[in-house]
Amino acid sequence: MGNTLSDPPRAARPGTLPDLTDTRIAFRQYTDRGLLRAYWLFRIIGVPWMNATGRVLSQLAMRLHLPIKGLIKATIFKHFCGGETIDESLVTAQKLGDGGLGTILDYSVEGQEDDASLDHTTDEILRTIAMAARRSDIPFSVFKPSGIAPLAIWEAVSEGRTLSTAEAHEWTLVQGRMERICAAAAQAGVPVLVDAEESWLQPAIDALVERMMERFNRERAIVYNTVQLYRHDRLAFLKAAEQRAAAGGYHLGVKLVRGAYMEKERERAALNGYASPIHADKAAVDRDYDEALRHCADRLDHVAVMVGTHNERSTLLMAELMRERGLPTNDPRVCFAQLLGMSDNISYNMADAGYRVAKYVPYGPVREVLPYLIRRAQENTSAAGQMGRELKLIVAERKRRARGGH
Repeated sequence: MGNTLSDPPRAARPGTLPDLTDTRIAFRQYTDRGLLRAYWLFRIIGVPWMNATGRVLSQLAMRLHLPIKGLIKATIFKHFCGGETIDESLVTAQKLGDGGLGTILDYSVEGQEDDASLDHTTDEILRTIAMAARRSDIPFSVFKPSGIAPLAIWEAVSEGRTLSTAEAHEWTLVQGRMERICAAAAQAGVPVLVDAEESWLQPAIDALVERMMERFNRERAIVYNTVQLYRHDRLAFLKAAEQRAAAGGYHLGVKLVRGAYMEKERERAALNGYASPIHADKAAVDRDYDEALRHCADRLDHVAVMVGTHNERSTLLMAELMRERGLPTNDPRVCFAQLLGMSDNISYNMADAGYRVAKYVPYGPVREVLPYLIRRAQENTSAAGQMGRELKLIVAERKRRARGGH
């Protein structure tokens, strides 16, 4: 039976666009104490030297088995993660559901390379699909390709190298894991999002995900690929993928993001002497992202899109595109998504206006999820103005409450 996001508080045809600066709605899920914790957390993350020092010390402490797990779990882990297990994360899912938001359970253990660990991750992803099939407040499942395959295999296949016997065997296992996940998602009626990786790993991922779409997206979008628009070739890739889907008689599922590996991509390109795949400036990224939204909005007869962004302007653009086309705010082919603990002004105000919104909810053992949290802190520190925007909104809400606002 298909799984759909529960109707938000209001589901109607778009009228006035949501006010994404309404802090009362954005932070109503926070107690005063929780809001204060968020304030200090973003203050620390937003200071580069404090961020860097905290990363080093936390990694060292965990490596030395010092007793800081409780501190991490009570601060950064609590804010950005749902829990250590699926069951723990259901508490977060319930709270999000109460606010009209869906949950995307994201098993965020990284850096596993052996087959036993990769099989374990695959089994955990299957468990998230099974849980989503039972709960209307968990409308999507998700996984990272690096969680089900060694990075070297994605790179070798992407480069078109002749695989050794051992590599060919590993690639067969990888394809089997991908097929198990997508088949389970199709059987359960739970759409599955395949996250993006670095550019030198992506060609093999794109090809394999497209094969899964051809097979499982005949009736509607079950398998979604992720397109990172900070790459200057991705808008053309999106348009070509949409044309292949239309010609092939299947639905294109796509999650649109700007991207998370900019510095890494540029450094590797410079080191290896090839042209960077990343746009020269943010304006070009924004232009391509918004054009991708327009392209998808015009083709919803065979395209389903997740607007994965923390950018207010792009969010409102998609809302405006829906309004222009007379689409209801809860159209099942469009969903907005942000990370847990980030951009609540977008998530909660969009949900309050009746749009379909889901939060990525990372989970996993604290020790194994720490690399994910460190990477997120690095990304958010480098994202232009992100910490400043978060802090400004939190400060505004604390002042509103201090004035007696309810």
